[in-house]
Amino acid sequence: MIRPVTYSLLLIFSVGLSTNLTASCSNNDNNKLENTTTTMETDLFKAVENNNLARVKEIVATSQVNLEAKNGRGETPLMLATYRQYNAIAFYLIDQGANVNTQDNNLNSPFLYAGAEGNLALVKKALEHGADFTVFNRYNGTALIPAAEKGHLDVVEVLVQTPNYPIDHVNRLGWTALMEAIVLSNGGAVHTAIVQALIEGGVDVNIPDHDGKTPLYHAKSRKFTQIIALLEAAGAHI
Repeated sequence: MIRPVTYSLLLIFSVGLSTNLTASCSNNDNNKLENTTTTMETDLFKAVENNNLARVKEIVATSQVNLEAKNGRGETPLMLATYRQYNAIAFYLIDQGANVNTQDNNLNSPFLYAGAEGNLALVKKALEHGADFTVFNRYNGTALIPAAEKGHLDVVEVLVQTPNYPIDHVNRLGWTALMEAIVLSNGGAVHTAIVQALIEGGVDVNIPDHDGKTPLYHAKSRKFTQIIALLEAAGAHI
């Protein structure tokens, strides 16, 4: 029979060993993505983080660094530069072949996020370097939809006039760019101009939401007088 003191010591040892093993496994899981990167790729992420274009160029020019390597958040160096709005670095990486469509863990891509945040210069750069219109964000939306919602008129004007761009795409919420420009706005001058730009770009003004409510219905319910006039002139109905 095991004496009480001996049993207690065994129990403490067993719990301690279990805790150490669990912590070790947890740390390994957390570092799994990071451990797939090479030293040069890690240095590249640091250079981007520090907004050090000269160092970024040095690393890319002198090594076979993988521009599509990802950090623990699933971000490529280009995605990180996009988040930080380091356009000089982003443009250089794109010119070196970085993919403007690679998505991170939040399903953001450089092209999608640039559009959503109104980074017009980066949007144009991405359009010139293979922006994929079939890659959607976590709401199953395009770059145009959040641009319309957030009041990025210049981005809306570019995207709505881009050949083959899905200007009438419906996201997971059941909303088009036109719908978001109405439902998620205050109907002010900027969003009125966005609605006009979307109409001039050829959007379908009668695509309803999941409840069957049209853009005109929502505009009238909010008493957005100028937007109502634009929609009715474009043939919208309730």
